[in-house]
Amino acid sequence: MDNKRELFQILTRRFGILNKNCCAGGNIDITTVHSHILYEIDKQHSPSMQQIADILAIDVTTFSRQIQTLIKMQLVAKSPSPDDKRFYILSLTDEGHKIALSVESSMNAYLDEIFSHMNEFEQETVLRSIKLLNNAMSKSSVCCTPLI
Repeated sequence: MDNKRELFQILTRRFGILNKNCCAGGNIDITTVHSHILYEIDKQHSPSMQQIADILAIDVTTFSRQIQTLIKMQLVAKSPSPDDKRFYILSLTDEGHKIALSVESSMNAYLDEIFSHMNEFEQETVLRSIKLLNNAMSKSSVCCTPLI
């Protein structure tokens, strides 16, 4: 049987998850974390800071620093919630939308190139396996937190 951890380590390295800068949009380089934040803000409808932090499993203090960086880069806007002034709503600026689209396009091209090295059956098998793994992870009581 293959070493599961080793397989995931290799996958992580090859997919570039550990790279400091994962993506470029226009002339702006963004980190992998910033890429995930932009993606989730774009995907959700008027999300709060807490919602996005929870989705990405990032503690709020760390997440707040990341958001401040994205605000300084003029990619994200933060405004008080109209329903409850204690919460802040996040949105992408026009430049943030451009970067998110650029990253999305780059990632899709990257994945298309990777999948081009497989036949249709292999592609379907990989995607079905990833769905099964995501489903199993969602049911796990220790997902995303290593056992000690």
